[in-house]
Amino acid sequence: MKNMTRILGLDPGLRRLGWGLVDVEGARLSWVAHGVIEPPQDEALSVRLLHLFDALGAVIAQWTPDEAAIEETFVNMNPSSTLKLGHARAAAMLAPAKAGIMVAEYAALDIKKSVVGAGRAEKEQVLFMVRRLLPKAPDMKADAADALACAITHAHKRKMRGLAQTLTARSAPGANPPSRSEALGQLKRGEAS
Repeated sequence: MKNMTRILGLDPGLRRLGWGLVDVEGARLSWVAHGVIEPPQDEALSVRLLHLFDALGAVIAQWTPDEAAIEETFVNMNPSSTLKLGHARAAAMLAPAKAGIMVAEYAALDIKKSVVGAGRAEKEQVLFMVRRLLPKAPDMKADAADALACAITHAHKRKMRGLAQTLTARSAPGANPPSRSEALGQLKRGEAS
């Protein structure tokens, strides 16, 4: 029986919260679903946050992810905007936490580097690479592409953590450590996850 993990990626925002789901089986990524949650802009902040929380809770109930990943907040020149983004991010993190799902956090630079290969990549480059990595995904907005990029990053990072744990276990006293080619073979076959 193969081991499949469903990852929910989140790109938090108070105007638009992007979400995307990928299935990871070994080294293979598959698109599942994506979307953008847009709370009513004419409502009070608390109502908009509740809308984000409830809508994301419905996504989680429908698609039942195993793990979640979210982009970290970056501090920009406007402290008020940063604080509001932090509120949206908290609402986005609470929804999976309430469902018992662990949420990993990644810096935007790490996400861009993982998906595009350059930490300073533009949004268009991220969108292009997400479409290349997940060719079955239909058209998407940039917010959903950023969320899928976050999920892809989590898939890559969890694979590398799994490989590191395998290598550590094998290098324990009395164990036969794998060669570099064995370790790379495990990574390609998905045995390290």
